[in-house]
Amino acid sequence: MESGVERRAARRFSMMLPVKVRFSAENGVTEKPGETRDVSFRGLYFLIEASLEAGSSIEFVLTLPQQITLAGDVNIRCYARVLRVDSHNGRRGVAARIERYEFLPALA
Repeated sequence: MESGVERRAARRFSMMLPVKVRFSAENGVTEKPGETRDVSFRGLYFLIEASLEAGSSIEFVLTLPQQITLAGDVNIRCYARVLRVDSHNGRRGVAARIERYEFLPALA
């Protein structure tokens, strides 16, 4: 196998956006803030101060700002599976594959 070959099927966009991640923990469902590093329609990589494990299911709400949508802010709830967890300057870097998503109604 040739090294350095890009295997991603979807284009990634470098974006630092706030994200709220929900996951199962020892004491029930927990929600922690994080920040994306890059995003595609199939997955994302984000930084968080929480212990997540590869294979676990997560849910998160991602807000695409007006500068990206060219309309108003768009909130998207995503359901994903953790693929990989790395150490990243005292936080965890998490790669996750989006399994399904839904657009949330705009707040009035």
